[in-house]
Amino acid sequence: MPHSRTGQGDTKASRGGVLRRLGEWCARHFVIVIIAWLVALVALQVVSREFGGSYSDNFSLPQAQAQKGLDVLKAHDPQAGGYSSQIVMRDDQQPLTALSSQMSTTVADLEKLPHVLSAQNPLSAPGTPSGQQNVGPLSDDKKTAYITVRFDVQPSTLGDDYLDGVDTAVQPLRSAGAEVEYGGPLGELARPSADDRVSELIGFGVAVIVLLVGFGSVIAAVVPLLSALISVVGGLAILGLLAAAFTFATVSPTLATMIGLGVGIDYALFMLTRHRQNLIDGMDPVRAAGQAASTSGHAVLVSGCTVIIALAGLSASGVSFIALLGLAAAVTVVSAVVGALTLVPALLGLIGRHIDRFHVRPPVAETEAGAGATPQGTWHRYAQRVERRPLSFLSAGVAVVVILAIPLFSIQLGHIGDGADPTSFTDRRAYDLMADAFGPGSNGPLTVVIDQTNVPQSQRSALASKAQQSLDGVQGAAVVTPLTPTQDGDLLIGTVYSAKSPQNAATTDLTNRLVDDTLPDAVQGTDAKGYVTGTTATQVDFRDIVASQLPVIIAVVVGLAFLIILAVFRGLLVAVKAAVLNVLSIAASYGVVVAVFQWGWGGPALGVHGKVPIESYVPMMMFAIVFGLSMDYEIFLLSRVHEAWLRTKDAEGSVAHALEITARVITCAALIMVSVFAAFIVSDNIVVKMLGLGLAVSVLIDATVVRLLMVPAVMTLLGRHAWWMPRWLDRVVPHIDAEGERTEARSASR
Repeated sequence: MPHSRTGQGDTKASRGGVLRRLGEWCARHFVIVIIAWLVALVALQVVSREFGGSYSDNFSLPQAQAQKGLDVLKAHDPQAGGYSSQIVMRDDQQPLTALSSQMSTTVADLEKLPHVLSAQNPLSAPGTPSGQQNVGPLSDDKKTAYITVRFDVQPSTLGDDYLDGVDTAVQPLRSAGAEVEYGGPLGELARPSADDRVSELIGFGVAVIVLLVGFGSVIAAVVPLLSALISVVGGLAILGLLAAAFTFATVSPTLATMIGLGVGIDYALFMLTRHRQNLIDGMDPVRAAGQAASTSGHAVLVSGCTVIIALAGLSASGVSFIALLGLAAAVTVVSAVVGALTLVPALLGLIGRHIDRFHVRPPVAETEAGAGATPQGTWHRYAQRVERRPLSFLSAGVAVVVILAIPLFSIQLGHIGDGADPTSFTDRRAYDLMADAFGPGSNGPLTVVIDQTNVPQSQRSALASKAQQSLDGVQGAAVVTPLTPTQDGDLLIGTVYSAKSPQNAATTDLTNRLVDDTLPDAVQGTDAKGYVTGTTATQVDFRDIVASQLPVIIAVVVGLAFLIILAVFRGLLVAVKAAVLNVLSIAASYGVVVAVFQWGWGGPALGVHGKVPIESYVPMMMFAIVFGLSMDYEIFLLSRVHEAWLRTKDAEGSVAHALEITARVITCAALIMVSVFAAFIVSDNIVVKMLGLGLAVSVLIDATVVRLLMVPAVMTLLGRHAWWMPRWLDRVVPHIDAEGERTEARSASR
């Protein structure tokens, strides 16, 4: 056993020495490191532009019933299969029947476009049977109509150039005075490209103000922003290269930018803060940078690995779309860690002792008291107040979190429809035209497919009659079209229109009712199989799969984070506390998102039209990202508490000491990350707005209510028991040194 411990200590010392030597080398050879980063950045940009891939929302769920239904439909009737999109026309001056020749020309030209399987002329297509609500394709007043175009690929993946052909095809209708809008996937293709520069500028601007106010030094404010920006740009170039091999969602670059900027600024700030304190304590710049890399660099490395592990936990969902979103965010986290450990020391070496040369107020380091002085700052006095009344502070924190989490109990997962988009989007205008003329359900028709391949001819007539009768009486449907056989007679195809919009919970219920009850009852006693397919049905399947996997993701991420905290701090109750408090803070942020978007409290002010469900994968993404990011502050704070505890064995004094030296940087780092996330609320993408608000609120709650209120209170109540660790568990769990203080001490003693 003694031999084992010695080996373990040597390993730790070696790791700590590597980071220290890396930091010193980068600070000493700052010209080489900075030039290497710039050359690598330019090379990555060139290679990414030349060989990088594109981003697309084209993904499939092979095991989902909607995908199986689509595959069956394609096999038996390729013209009816594929991916559909609507081109919607409106003419207030004359009936569209007066534009018969233009309509025929447009339909013919659309059918000639690549990847188009068919295009339906609304003027010659059969209408809705009398006595039922008109669902198109021609309105009762003959002034609104839609062309249903079917593609052999998802239209949103065809590229912007494809729209030139579509625009040319519909030009005769536009020249005749008709308004023409693109709905569904074709409308998504026509959306303006996402531009995150405004969000990035807002986030950077707030970050500059926070750093100047918090630390006073102009140069110290620029270093974290510069290193984070360079790291994110490099990470996005790598993501572009990966996109050539993997299908990343269109939101991936925005998500990666959001996370990369947040953690990049935080990690650089942690390094810079320790470096400045080392300079104040009398170290030369090179040694100070090396010491910062060995101490705070350890915390950055552990924190970064924790974030990456949490994001990797998304793969437990079993959905490639979700797993790749986690991978996209992890790419910029990796680049942020590398930037903090190499580029930041190089910049600090370049700056030397001039880091506080330009300032807007007297610069401060880790404490208000200054190096070597007795702790007496604001945060130390605050910690002493927590020590005197820990139950009061803990109760207040729990009350805030619980109140904010109340809306969570009414959460409705779903897909955000085109009706919530800005009116500047053509798919939003098409959505409104369809809803006004044909009812809200016309924007999300459900295609019913009954595969009767294995049903004898003598039984097919009875099956069709029974199925039609079952569908006609389904609750929640506004219109059910007659079932019609395909040309080979093996399939029955019909369409069900919901009485509500596609994003409404009633439409989700209708879809599940058809899949779980109506169709199984209709085909009972036969070898037929029933499916509900189409865009809306696929979205419902995706929502159900994600909802069923959310508990798995929560269990995996919480379990991994628990093990990391346990391995770092060797305290069973500390690890339990971290997991529980993080779950509470995320629950509170979920509640805020539900109140704003689903309940509509402030949604219109954010540019959201009406009340919308919570996008099905947002809670899963938020949980993994926030749980990982919260470990930044958890590790940064607890590592200082643990460090003081090992030195003094004074549980309460250790908490006060840690708050004194970390509260300022945690507060500033949190404000910066909140501003970066919140800046993305100005995006036109509703999902990005939702993620931006959710992540901003999560970090704000975690860094204030939880990290600076509940954690000190719990640690005070636990006292020395917080660091209790069963001997058998201590032998099993690997040792991780979050900060290099102990490693450096061992190295010095040797």
